[in-house]
Amino acid sequence: MRKLTMTLAILVGTLIGTGFVGKMQNEKLSKARALSDKHFELFKMMTQWVKIKQAGRNLSDYLEKDGYKKIAVYGMSYAGETLINELKNSSVTVSYGIDRNAASLYSDIDIMSINDDLEDVDAIIVTAITFFDEIEKELSEKIDCPIISLRNILNTII
Repeated sequence: MRKLTMTLAILVGTLIGTGFVGKMQNEKLSKARALSDKHFELFKMMTQWVKIKQAGRNLSDYLEKDGYKKIAVYGMSYAGETLINELKNSSVTVSYGIDRNAASLYSDIDIMSINDDLEDVDAIIVTAITFFDEIEKELSEKIDCPIISLRNILNTII
């Protein structure tokens, strides 16, 4: 009887442990898949941008045409810095950047947190394309200007 109880205890412990490990692995896999999807979307967007540049077009022309002369850039990672660099020496001024990690970032322009008082601009260009809907909702509660996805701009230009 004692052996049976011990065997059942080991079996139950093994099943619980296996379930716990399986759950942890699924969570890790879900996070890795989400990160992979995000980077794939960024890759596709940057490829679109290269095609636009190869066709001799500029984002500044699009922004100027729509009357956006003073903008802010949300998302100060690779795409945000690339956008700021492209708009240098154009008639479009990037007044500031916005990023959730503003305190730990460095850039040639001021970087604000989404919780800061945001200066009026003609538009905010969001480079964090995988979270655009959430960011647009949050920004629209703080500032009254068009909030535009960089992906939508690039898809419109080409």
